[in-house]
Amino acid sequence: MAVDEAILTAVSARDQPPTLRLYAWSPPCLSLGYAQKSTDVDFERAAALGWEVVRRPTGGRAILHADELTYSVALPADDPLAGGGILDSYRRLSRALITGLEHLGAQVTAERRAARTRETGAACFEALSHYEITSGGRKLIGSAQTRRRGGVLQHGSLPLAGDIARICDALAYPNATAREAAKAGVRARAATLEQALGGRAVSWESAAEAMVAGFVESFEIDFIPAPLSAAEVEHAERLASEVYRHVERKGAAQMEGSHTNG
Repeated sequence: MAVDEAILTAVSARDQPPTLRLYAWSPPCLSLGYAQKSTDVDFERAAALGWEVVRRPTGGRAILHADELTYSVALPADDPLAGGGILDSYRRLSRALITGLEHLGAQVTAERRAARTRETGAACFEALSHYEITSGGRKLIGSAQTRRRGGVLQHGSLPLAGDIARICDALAYPNATAREAAKAGVRARAATLEQALGGRAVSWESAAEAMVAGFVESFEIDFIPAPLSAAEVEHAERLASEVYRHVERKGAAQMEGSHTNG
């Protein structure tokens, strides 16, 4: 999360070009939305599972980052891809994700919903909202966007495999019955890429290549792999120490606006 924010700062200042970042997590980590209550997490259970906990600079609800591909896109606010309202840019960026998923053989859609699903749970994948990317009616990517200080950050999670409902093992519920009910709800409303492909497993590397192809084809851009700059590394290390180690406080970003599917 600190690296995503450091990239956003550099891109907003025009020190770096618009940036697509694709990454994974080790060890598994539970991320909370910008304004989500930390009491949604059962920290003892998370620690027993070996999962860490962090707060995102974007909104939404909890996501378990394990066996997944995470993406982030950082743009200056005046970039054509960020044009229009928050929902407009979210839908535009989702086109590239859809193209990438189609390269992998997934049949997906992203449509404006007649009404947003009522948000009752603590987990991101329990609910759908406008232009959510789904497969067979089940959520496949959870994303969120924030705009701040002249820049736009959108990032999200594509679960590749595993039990989509295991996040509930580290969330706070009044009893075991409520936990199992939450798991059933997540499994009914969300899917992994492996499930969307009828049981065919996809490696992280293959998923990443498909996503890059999706962005290149959708926006007719050149993709130039590059490491973080020294300034981005320094900024990320400072943010990691001063901001993102403190789950109880809100993320560093003071949001000017957000669209949350997480």
